[in-house]
Amino acid sequence: MSYEEGIFYVVAAVTVLGALGVVLSRNVIHSALFLIVSLLAVAGVFILLAAEFLAIVQVLVYGGAVTILILFAMMLTRVRDMPRALTGPQWPLAALAGSMIGGISIAAVLGTEWPGETNEAGQAIEVTVIPIEKIGHDLFTVWAVPFEIASLVLIVALLGAIILARGEEGE
Repeated sequence: MSYEEGIFYVVAAVTVLGALGVVLSRNVIHSALFLIVSLLAVAGVFILLAAEFLAIVQVLVYGGAVTILILFAMMLTRVRDMPRALTGPQWPLAALAGSMIGGISIAAVLGTEWPGETNEAGQAIEVTVIPIEKIGHDLFTVWAVPFEIASLVLIVALLGAIILARGEEGE
């Protein structure tokens, strides 16, 4: 095993442990912090794949903006007023849905033709490298409107959390 594989397994373990912490934590704030750990570890996987742009986007957009938005929404809404029971009659259906999603994910990983392998015709699968300049150009020309719409959706969510936290006149 090379040192790159060793680093990958460590980063992958941190990612999975962070994701398990998100799901299994009973405290919502702790779940958000585990989410940050998991998303930063995913950025580490992107670095190992030599996709530095995706790693930076992962840290800035997901690790930073989205997680901070979640924390603000939790702080501004009445999380303390919600019931503490985390189990209910729907847990068997949730377990079934989670198992199905996990099975589909495993089948997708095992059925994918990865770079370095050969396909059915015996040809080697190659990776298409897209330069960062092209990504930046497309982001600010072709995808500028969807990018701005996504930012507006995040702002509306934050404003909705603030309005919900204010309460009504009699409270």
